[in-house]
Amino acid sequence: MFPGEARSIDGPFAFESAARKAGYAAVAGVDEVGRGPLAGPVVAAAVILPERSDLDGVQDSKKMTENARVRAFSVIHEKAFAVGIGVVPPAYIDEHNILDASLEAMKQAVSFLEPRPDFLLVDGIFPVPMRIQQRCLKHGDKRSLSISAASVIAKVYRDRIMCSLDARFPQYGFSSHKGYGTEAHLKALRRHGPCPIHRRSFRGVRVPTDGWLF
Repeated sequence: MFPGEARSIDGPFAFESAARKAGYAAVAGVDEVGRGPLAGPVVAAAVILPERSDLDGVQDSKKMTENARVRAFSVIHEKAFAVGIGVVPPAYIDEHNILDASLEAMKQAVSFLEPRPDFLLVDGIFPVPMRIQQRCLKHGDKRSLSISAASVIAKVYRDRIMCSLDARFPQYGFSSHKGYGTEAHLKALRRHGPCPIHRRSFRGVRVPTDGWLF
């Protein structure tokens, strides 16, 4: 906990304010999207917001409509001090694992921030592998405005990547399911097999000698 912080901390900017009161000047929220899909990259974003930012309607990206996320994407870019985005491809996920890939994406996103943050608020329980002071928050995308903003940036950016990949691999329907294991996606995998952007280490994509694993 931060010095002097109460055990219960409320408000969408409360963790950012507590960090600033503790002496940190540039506080970034960090989140990732795309851990569960069978195809496409994992994408992370890091966002530094001005103190007492007004981002009406911005919350956990999963609770927002697609149109609301797209509008918020532009507003966050306009109002934020800095936005960084990290993208880690399926090959890295297969070579390492999805957790390491997620943390690598977060590290990339933070590295792109200017000014460089001196404190991170990270969604989840695993810290970003960087020598920066940080705090992990379970359900942070619901508790911190900076993390919520990062979740929106990462979600919209990844969705755009998957829509662009749909043009290259139209047989899979990436623009509709964004690489997640929907019935339609699994049916396309059974029919066409995996393409270069599928995560071959994931169950549902692996092709053993005796057939598909589902």
